[in-house]
Amino acid sequence: MLNKLKAGILRFQTEVYPAQAETYRRAVAEPQQPSSLIVTCADSRIDPELITQSGPGEIFVTRNIGNLVPAYGEMMGGVSAVIEYAVSALKVRHIAICGHSDCGAMKAMLGPGSMDSMPAVKNWMRNADAALSVADSLAPKGETHQDRLRRLTEENVLLQLQHLRTHPSVAGAVAREELTLSGWVYDIGAGQVRISENGERTFHPVVAKGAKA
Repeated sequence: MLNKLKAGILRFQTEVYPAQAETYRRAVAEPQQPSSLIVTCADSRIDPELITQSGPGEIFVTRNIGNLVPAYGEMMGGVSAVIEYAVSALKVRHIAICGHSDCGAMKAMLGPGSMDSMPAVKNWMRNADAALSVADSLAPKGETHQDRLRRLTEENVLLQLQHLRTHPSVAGAVAREELTLSGWVYDIGAGQVRISENGERTFHPVVAKGAKA
C-alpha cells in the first residue's frame, strides 16, 4: 500500500503541481488565512476541498469519527484545540459541521453492540447520544432503517452545532457577529450537499440561484 501512496505522490509532483506551482509557492510564502473551518467525518470518501472546490490555504479542516464536537469542558483535546485556534488565531468567519450519507459512525449508533470491541470509539460516540434520543423521539411509526439513519445523521449535525456554541471562542465571535455557523449533510452517491443555516432544523439542498431545489 505504501507503494500505491508513493505512486500518487509522484503523479501529484508531475501532473498536478506544475500547473499550480505558483499557487503553492504563494501559499507557503504567506501566512495561512482560511475563511472557514469545516468539521467533518474521518470517512475516507469525504474530501472537503473537492466538495467545496477550495485550493491550498482556503479552508481549515478537522476530521474525526462521526464529525463530532464535544461540548466545551468535556473530552478536551484535538477538536477543541482546532476550534479555538481557527476562531481565535486564524479568525475564520464561518464554521460548518459536515455529516454524510452511509456514515459508519451513525450506523454504529443504531447497532451499539458493534462497538463493544472498540472501547475508545464507543466512548467517543457518547458525544452523539442525544442525537439518537431526539431521532428516536421524532420517528414516525413504521420508519424504515434508511430513513432512521438519515434522520439520525441530520440530528447529529444539529447536536454538534449546539456543542460548538458552548465553546467560549465560538460564543464570543458569534455574539460579535464575526462568525456564522451551518450544518451540512453530504450525499456521497448523489454529489449533493444539504445545508441547515440560521438556526434552522431543516436541511436545504445547495442549488444555483433561480434553480428549483
